[in-house]
Amino acid sequence: RIADIDTPEIGQPRCDYEYQLGMRATHRLVELLNGGPFELRTIGSRDEDQYGRKLRVVTRGGRSLGDQLVSEGLARTWTGRREPWC
Repeated sequence: RIADIDTPEIGQPRCDYEYQLGMRATHRLVELLNGGPFELRTIGSRDEDQYGRKLRVVTRGGRSLGDQLVSEGLARTWTGRREPWC
């Protein structure tokens, strides 16, 4: 689970816009991950989410790939709660 961003849902989207944006975000993340070596870093003291998934920030060259998705309009910075995409 990428810890520093919120992305649109594709599994249970609330509208077509959310689904389409979620698919774009997914494809872009795959491109970024395939672009070369990256590191997984913990953020703060929280290691897992409420479902037991590991929370990590994905970085390359000191920059968060999550921040890159945010700058491209495909994600939002995680603020601790989900906001609607529709």
